[in-house]
Amino acid sequence: MGGYVLAVDQGTTSTRAIVFDGDMKIAGMGQKEFTQIYPRSGWVEHDPEEIWDSVVSTVHMALREAKVTAKDIAALGITNQRETAVVWERETGKPIQNAIVWQDRRTASYCDNLKRQDLERTFTKKTGLILDPYFSGTKLSWMLANVKGARARAARGDLCFGTIDTFLIWRLTGGKSFVTDATNASRTLMFNIATNAWDEDLLDILRVPAAMLPEVKDCADDFGMVDPELFGAAIPIFGVAGDQQAATIGQACFEPGMLKSTYGTGCFALLNTGNDMVRSKNRLLTTIAYRLNGETTYALEGSIFIAGAAVQWLRDGLGIIDKASDTNDLAEKADPTQDVYLVPAFTGLGAPHWDAKARGAIYGLTRNSGPAELSRAALEAVCYQTRDLLEAMQKDWKNGTEDTVLRVDGGMVASDWTMQRLADLLEAPVDRPVILETTALGAAWLAGSRAGVWPDREKFSTTWKRDRRFEPSMDEKTRAAKLRGWKNAVKRTLSEG
Repeated sequence: MGGYVLAVDQGTTSTRAIVFDGDMKIAGMGQKEFTQIYPRSGWVEHDPEEIWDSVVSTVHMALREAKVTAKDIAALGITNQRETAVVWERETGKPIQNAIVWQDRRTASYCDNLKRQDLERTFTKKTGLILDPYFSGTKLSWMLANVKGARARAARGDLCFGTIDTFLIWRLTGGKSFVTDATNASRTLMFNIATNAWDEDLLDILRVPAAMLPEVKDCADDFGMVDPELFGAAIPIFGVAGDQQAATIGQACFEPGMLKSTYGTGCFALLNTGNDMVRSKNRLLTTIAYRLNGETTYALEGSIFIAGAAVQWLRDGLGIIDKASDTNDLAEKADPTQDVYLVPAFTGLGAPHWDAKARGAIYGLTRNSGPAELSRAALEAVCYQTRDLLEAMQKDWKNGTEDTVLRVDGGMVASDWTMQRLADLLEAPVDRPVILETTALGAAWLAGSRAGVWPDREKFSTTWKRDRRFEPSMDEKTRAAKLRGWKNAVKRTLSEG
């Protein structure tokens, strides 16, 4: 057994497997996109079998590229799109329907009904979350109510529920491990983050049998052994964390006050609040950052549903760019006299608005507006939304967030233009790390440290290296005007605006 660590990063639009060597450098990688399924407006699904196939194939790709075999892998870490829900048969492992993706809004009316019963405070107090279709619990409740025979089968103990990590672990271990970690559990609307246990009261409200739910473990723990028939040797699964928490770990944000933001399909900012379970007064989420050695560290989180997905829309929906990176050059060429705002509420607005009924809108178009102006608007939308999150965090947690440096990761941070505009609109420095694959790195560190082949938390923190710092350079008058325009655009987009 060598010092290599394998990470599976199962994201919203693609799956990646990465082999890291003993120096925590990337030795090999495989990536594969999979189908996005839109059965109705506001509905988003994935085929769990296609996701499973993508995991198996990308692991083989990564091993080949790294020129290693499964026998060289000391441990496997898994990170995943968090709130996406899967239900499968306990006996066969076969899903009862497509996975319902975190972006899906089909349970909006159900959430509204629970709110009318004055139940949101109950959920928020226990889970740190709000009642929104984003989270897994109402998705599971919908499946039990709408898939023929599901509720009766669940009551008999015939069905299993899990987020993507749980489904993958079940498959990887040949059905021997039915487990999740505390970060993924904390995103289900069913897990009490104070007691660190599934909450019977919430299960009763959502009509979910407890037998459907997996065992909840620490993020660095023994999650079972990979079936040797899959990759040629058994591999211990020693690390699991939801993608945003894994990125927090990969960015070495281990101290209270440290802040990271990940720019992928969506954008998610997490502020480490240590042992302090901060209750937001500004519609942010209180969540588990990580749980190690039985000790829970909490975070404030702001969730933006559409970030990189807006660029994908320009490419796939409108066809005005050939590849995502084209937006960087186009944004630089955009007419500075045009104030075009894109509010990308394609699947509603997340924090701090939480408006499931809002839909996307573009403001300020003129006859001269074209691909350059739309590209700039798409990139700026991410920056404006991050500013909204940071302002809310500063109101909720005043322990020095004004001086916080934002550590960024994800596909969009490769754009120098976007990162400079982010620093300009935040009025704060933005640090881009040398290793941009921080989500996979976080999962790998959990597994590698547990296996004893990677350093402990303190030594790992010292390995974080900055590639570039972006300092604000926009004048105050320009910034203030842009922010006023953004707030006006959002106000007009809200469903009750």
